[in-house]
Amino acid sequence: MSSRTPYRGNRRRLILAFDVGTTFSGISYSVLDPGQVPQIRGVTRFPAHEQITGSSKIPTIIYYDLEGKVRAVGAEATQEAIYEDAEDGHWVKAEWFKLHLRSRVGADINTSAQIPPLPLNKTVVEVFADFLAYLLECALGYIQHTHANGPALWNSVKDDIDFVLSHPNGWEGKEQAKMREAAVMAKLVPDTAAGHARVSFVTEGEASLHFAVHNGVLSSAAQNGQGIVIVDAGGGTVDVSSYTSTAEVSYEESYEEIAAPQCHFCGSVFVSINARIFLEAFLKDSPFIDDLDHITRCFDKTTKLRFRNADEPQYIKFGSTRDNDPACNIRFGQLKLNGSDVASFFEPSVECVVGAVQEQRKKACRKILHVVLVGGFSASDWLLNSVYTPLQKLGLNVVRPENHVNKAVSDGAVSFCLDHFVRTRVAKVTYGTFCSITYDGANEEHRARSANVVTACSGELTIGNSFVVVLPKNTQVEETQEFRHAFFNESKDKATFRAAKMLVWCYRGENPDPRWKDVDSANYTQLCTIVTDLSHIPLSPLTNPSGETYYRVDFDLILFFGLTEMTALLAWKEKGVEKKGPAQLVYDPHVRRDDHQQGAYSPGDAEGDDDDHGGCRYLVGL
Repeated sequence: MSSRTPYRGNRRRLILAFDVGTTFSGISYSVLDPGQVPQIRGVTRFPAHEQITGSSKIPTIIYYDLEGKVRAVGAEATQEAIYEDAEDGHWVKAEWFKLHLRSRVGADINTSAQIPPLPLNKTVVEVFADFLAYLLECALGYIQHTHANGPALWNSVKDDIDFVLSHPNGWEGKEQAKMREAAVMAKLVPDTAAGHARVSFVTEGEASLHFAVHNGVLSSAAQNGQGIVIVDAGGGTVDVSSYTSTAEVSYEESYEEIAAPQCHFCGSVFVSINARIFLEAFLKDSPFIDDLDHITRCFDKTTKLRFRNADEPQYIKFGSTRDNDPACNIRFGQLKLNGSDVASFFEPSVECVVGAVQEQRKKACRKILHVVLVGGFSASDWLLNSVYTPLQKLGLNVVRPENHVNKAVSDGAVSFCLDHFVRTRVAKVTYGTFCSITYDGANEEHRARSANVVTACSGELTIGNSFVVVLPKNTQVEETQEFRHAFFNESKDKATFRAAKMLVWCYRGENPDPRWKDVDSANYTQLCTIVTDLSHIPLSPLTNPSGETYYRVDFDLILFFGLTEMTALLAWKEKGVEKKGPAQLVYDPHVRRDDHQQGAYSPGDAEGDDDDHGGCRYLVGL
């Protein structure tokens, strides 16, 4: 287990970690007192907490009335009296809403039609904000009532809390931007640069690694520098990440990511979805088909959790002794299912976990010998036993921590802030931008695209839609490592430099050397827009061959990918001295997508934005 040093700050601080899961959510925190060793604690009491099992999680559920007002949240929403109130008041239940925030690129959900819709006139950001606001209330109440001088403690930190929000491995800047928007809407932080800086993010895979380190799960493997796969099996997603220890001595914990992390939509809710699809067909001629929702809920709460043997019949207790339908194996309020059918509900998730671990082994730069299962879904003995045998045959040691695996992410998120074990990460995709480059008539690829040739401000012939790679896929990236590329910007109007824009794109395909937008275009997705002011850089008028005046600015775009959020800077020279300035990353939620290609570039997607900004062109500095 890692040893933590005393907090060196000069004033008390509070770290709050919110793990908003698809089905259950948790809160962990740490009070940082100067000179004291920080401890990670969990919120274990919530309103109506006696209604749920377990001590550290509440259901991720919100009830809204017809006016859009929040009426019940979390464990309160599962009280028996609430069902009657909800029906009488025509309340709408929002559950699994986290899945509506998911990234639309890469792997997507095949059974999206089964995901409950958002309440009418509510966006996912608004629902997320309402839930974050509730979690803050729960944290406030718990800290005030369980700590000595709790109210005074809270008042001393309430206006300067550091929040860390966890999210699936597959989420990127766009999803993080929405989560930060929700944090502002929930009044966790003010809508200022300083307020935004108090919200940080960590992937569920990395948070789970921190949890495993502090629970001693990785001690022997870490000392030997062996590869470790962390499988965070949750309600909605299964996040798979691989690491190895880089510490020369055991008390200096340090890890590097050794393969690009994965995110798959095959969490426990999809077992329930598969069960519902089966039961809908099985009960189609039964009078109990009207009880399908209730029967599925009963399966979810009992049968799914205790399932261990595919050779024995399984039962869903949903009614009274007077409820019978022998044709559908319903006797005395119990529905009898073959164990093999229940096993089939789990099979896609089992195959996903085994396949993902095998994929990590293939791509990792170190030999992987260990698999650690965490997350609420990993508490399923059937899932553990089903993946254990095939993974063991591959020579892998499979372990599942027995202590509070369902709070691994929230505890690990606090550890992420305190301990910061991961020093390098692996790029999941290729990052770059589209530019215009000098047209070369002798180049066959240029000639094939001669219809796209235009004359730049300088009078030079250029060809657009050339992809410039800034960071190749699968590159191991250190936290402070710079990735820069030289560009120059030409315009006939000085004013265009005041709000210069540059688009950052991702290439998600398998081409090791992507060069053109029109080749494998379905695998290019727009990530964000970098907005900056270039007008302060010294400008000198130039004249093109036609006698027209234009201006040119030379600069380097610097991107940092080593942290959990991408950041950017611009660099330029004044009198031979390099200067650096900030650049704003804007994630536009309104970029059009081709629904059939899940986020792929399609004709008309911000067309021309990467080539023409009101007469301003970006050309790669060759």
